Parts: sequence; C-alpha cells; structure tokens
Amino acid sequence: MIVPSALLVLTSALGPCVPFAPASMRPLDDDLRQAYESGQEFGDFLREADARRELWDRNYGAAEVPAEVAQRARALGGTWYVLAIAVAGCSDSVNTIPYVAKLTELAPNVEMRIIDAVRGREYMEARPTPDGRAATPTLILMNASFDEVGCWIERPTALQEWALGEGSEMSRRAFMEEKMSWYREDGGGHTVDEIVGILEGATRGERICGT
Repeated sequence: MIVPSALLVLTSALGPCVPFAPASMRPLDDDLRQAYESGQEFGDFLREADARRELWDRNYGAAEVPAEVAQRARALGGTWYVLAIAVAGCSDSVNTIPYVAKLTELAPNVEMRIIDAVRGREYMEARPTPDGRAATPTLILMNASFDEVGCWIERPTALQEWALGEGSEMSRRAFMEEKMSWYREDGGGHTVDEIVGILEGATRGERICGT
C-alpha cells in the first residue's frame, strides 16, 4: 500500500511497528540529550497510552526482572540513560518497554525516557533492523555524558532471527499469534538480559547495536 506523505501511519492491531512520518514532521536536531530530556517518564507514557492499554497495564503489572539481571545492572555503577522510541500501538513496544521500565526501578543507576516515532524518526532510520527497516521500539543507550554507547532494536535477538527466517514465511495472522505467544512465555527475560549485556559491553569499551 502506498502511504500518502501527508499521513502518519501508526501500528494497527496486526500491522508492523514501523511508523512513517512526512519530512516536515521529522526532528531537526540529532542531540540525544535534548531528545532524552524532552521524553516522557514511563509512568506518564503508560497513563497516556491510547492503544493496547490492557496489555500495557498487564505486562507492567506482572513484570519481574530476574534478580541476577537486576544485580548486574546495579553493578555497572555510574549513570546510564535509555532513550526509547516507542508507540503505544506497537506489539513489540508493549512486550518490551514495560520490562525495561521495571529494570530501571530495580537499578536506579539506569534511567529511561520515551519519545514517539515522529520525534524519533531520524534516530530510527540511522539504526535500522537487520532487514533495513526503521522500527519501534528503538532503544538508544547512553552514558552519564549522554554519549551513545549502544542500541537495541525492535525485539530480542532470538525472536528477531525467527521473524526474519521461519516467521517470514507465515501469514500475517499466524506470525502475530506466534510472536505474541513467544513474548508471553518469555516475560521480558531476553529483553532485559540483552539491555544489560549491552551496557556491560559499554563498560569494556564495546559498542553493541542491533539485535
């Protein structure tokens, strides 16, 4: 389907988490600190969620971060910032962001703010998925000076590999059913483990970006 340039297309119930924005609506700067400081805290984002609200509430309410993962995050020391580009209607955002929010509660040295896909479009385009898409959620990880140290794109590695392989041969409905089942069984475990792993890599001077 050709998307008119005057429209902003957000995720439908079965659609991909890939918003489009006309050039005039895209951010003019690439200042990550400014973008972060303009973002919402998770609690505000959750209160304003206008799609998939029940699932947002359920995932956040049930979120449990393994004690070992939370301890690894606290052991990082210093201060770390997560700039999350997410939209409420995205099936990947709703199954990952609540768990990152819970991680930040258990590891106060890791903080998160959320901006929408219009504000964050250029950041997503600069950090595409393995198959070249700008997608939500895109998480940009930064140190205390707001220097980017890594990023995490769209969904956990194991799920992304399946989605680009076997999952790509399925009908859209079958794909979504299988993907949502995977997320339910995982309970955010892969997401928080990978986020902490990227931050641990940053302490060793490694920059890990993508899934």
